Amino acid sequence: MNHNQHKAENPTRVDTMQKLMPERVEKTCLGSKDLVKKVYADFSNRVKTAREIIGRPLTYAEKVLAAHLININGAELKRLQSDENLAPDRVALQDATAQMALLQFMSSGIPRVQVPSTVHCDHLIRAHTGAKDDLDLANQENKEVYDFLKSVSQKYGLGFWKPGAGIIHQVVLENYAFPGGMMIGTDSHTPNAGGLGMIAIGIGGADAVDVMAGQPFGLRWPGIIGVHLKGKLNGWAAAKDVILKVLDELTVKGGTGHIVEYFGEGTASISCTGKATICNMGAELGATTSLFPFDKKMAAYLAATDRADWAKMANEIAADLKADDDVIKSPQKYYNKIVEINLDTLEPHIVGPHTPDLARPVSAFAKEIKEKGYPEELKYALIGSCTNSSYEDMDRSASIVKDAQAKGLKLNSPLMISPGSEHVFNTIRRDGQKEAFDSIGATVLAFACGPCIGQWQRDDIKRGDKNSIITSFNRNFKARNDGNPETLSFISSPELVTAMAIAGRLSFNPITDTIKNNKGEAVKLSPPVGNELPAKNFDTSACGLIEPAADGSKIEVAISPQSKRIERLEPFKPWDGKDYTDLPILLKASGKCTTDHISPAGPWLKFRGHLNNISDNMFIGATNAFSGETGVGQNVITKETSVPFAQIARSYKSQNIGWVVIGDENYGEGSSREHAAMEPRLLNGKAVIVKSFARIHETNLKKQGVLPLVFVNPSDYDKFQLNDRVSVVGLDTLAPKKPLTIVIRHEDGSESKIEVKHTLTVEQIQWFRAGSALNKIAAEIKK
Repeated sequence: MNHNQHKAENPTRVDTMQKLMPERVEKTCLGSKDLVKKVYADFSNRVKTAREIIGRPLTYAEKVLAAHLININGAELKRLQSDENLAPDRVALQDATAQMALLQFMSSGIPRVQVPSTVHCDHLIRAHTGAKDDLDLANQENKEVYDFLKSVSQKYGLGFWKPGAGIIHQVVLENYAFPGGMMIGTDSHTPNAGGLGMIAIGIGGADAVDVMAGQPFGLRWPGIIGVHLKGKLNGWAAAKDVILKVLDELTVKGGTGHIVEYFGEGTASISCTGKATICNMGAELGATTSLFPFDKKMAAYLAATDRADWAKMANEIAADLKADDDVIKSPQKYYNKIVEINLDTLEPHIVGPHTPDLARPVSAFAKEIKEKGYPEELKYALIGSCTNSSYEDMDRSASIVKDAQAKGLKLNSPLMISPGSEHVFNTIRRDGQKEAFDSIGATVLAFACGPCIGQWQRDDIKRGDKNSIITSFNRNFKARNDGNPETLSFISSPELVTAMAIAGRLSFNPITDTIKNNKGEAVKLSPPVGNELPAKNFDTSACGLIEPAADGSKIEVAISPQSKRIERLEPFKPWDGKDYTDLPILLKASGKCTTDHISPAGPWLKFRGHLNNISDNMFIGATNAFSGETGVGQNVITKETSVPFAQIARSYKSQNIGWVVIGDENYGEGSSREHAAMEPRLLNGKAVIVKSFARIHETNLKKQGVLPLVFVNPSDYDKFQLNDRVSVVGLDTLAPKKPLTIVIRHEDGSESKIEVKHTLTVEQIQWFRAGSALNKIAAEIKK
């Protein structure tokens, strides 16, 4: 059976998009107007049908999801219960995750992506001296990776955004996002597009491969958390403070399984890019995504980015691009949980160190610094990244710089700035903000992730030096920014970060405190001011997009057999039909074990396309519960201690010994990097047994054929000892919602039996049996 015959008998997400196929090749930097038109053509009818199925008024998130169901008439739409298949409009991949995703896509046997898709080169540019030099060096150091990504994009029909074009989420907001649309992206901060009213979900590369291959995107129908915004931001308060306050309320796992939907009169007062900041950092809640309803701020942003026609189409169905009126009138009836925030009284917040949900208002921070002994000297202040790199962010920060200079002040800490895109940079250069930053001595970095994801070459400290930095980024896990676990990283708004760079100290509160100027006078900074959008619209003269070839069949993908950075993938072996018996424990993780701990970024980013080489970093940041050490454990076969976990795993694999990992709460929190699931799979990991999982990582494990299991009784975590052997029994009858039994054979010969649960669906069990989701897709194509 050929592929077309198989599609006819097994309709997939491709069949819902056939009319869009001629539009697959991008014609300009902007996305397809015809795609927007198609989504809107049936939007209201689908909303009406969903309202009838659910039997009540709908939230905005429910409407957008309903509009993208593959088979709405067969849907159940039960929150936190039913599994539904959806058809996203777009896929976006950043260069670090795109490598493995596209290597997997190449293995699928499909000649061209079936959904509009783009690659964005923003993660591999190391921040050091400044934009031009850093970009030039990145183009030299990463040439083989960029050549691979460009050639594979050309061959398989993806748009390729060159290094220096901008950070993925800012570029998507400027060119592709639209109210009521749905996209997925191989970066956890894909929800940034929620600032334009789009359902945008961060996923692992294997999920992206499925969608690019024309398969449905499966999703457990989410719960909905409503955040009711009242009033209007003023003074030093910024959009960033909204999400920092929400994090304080819900914590880093409070959004798991839910979409966070903002509503209320306060939403209309926040700019489109301010909304994007809030949605972007909603990833730190563990939420599926976040979004705002369509309003005039979004329409204005669309017009300023050459998409006024999109705004006009959105206005025609505006009644369905927001929650139903009854939902707004009685929100307690329709949201699973409600958080209320009064923007009129919202105070600037600071979070950290080491976690984004340790929050306090700036007025309480100075006291805490003294109590906890945080270094008060501010070594660096950094603004930008995908979270806060908009024109408004730059303009408001520049206003503080201009005010400071007019009052005889200077920088007392180095200030580094990462604009979000070429459009933002060219516009602030035209409008004078860049000149203000230059004149005070700030360093403008390349339009890339840089220090936010560990791509930062610091020359002022050595590893182990305790110091404080503050950023406007989204994550601050240990060692994330600079590789130094003793760097205390705090997060706040770009406005507050800029003010602290001028003061040079972490305890500075610009609302109440003064700074001595060059005349010895005590002066106070004025509150920031700035335009949401440039008066002359954006400078969109530059376009970093390279369109895919109309016919990629003759294009050769650039992979050198000698490459240490790119390696073709070999399929994982299918399950052998047997229970897992007497497996050693490679790692029992203590406390927080994020994807940064499992597979860190920084210098390891260069191996993101070479699974074998990058696997040497597996668990190097994880804390060993048996010894308290970081990144090392005991080989229970040889009894050798303080051995890197990857080395132990390779030793076990060479002897055909599988192994398990035991973990704590919210295991796999953080970035969407599927390497954190693929590395254990490559090195013969069989199961990960934890108190609870972060959503994306749990899915990534399923996609790669690793069993993600959860203790029915969380205290069973304490039963596992160093020399125990672990068996997972009952795999031959593995079924949805059916618990499994774990048998722990202790060193003294005694046994303990515990029960574990899982969230595997029928389809996901098929992935496990096939060895991976990709194996299943490839097998179906060959039928």
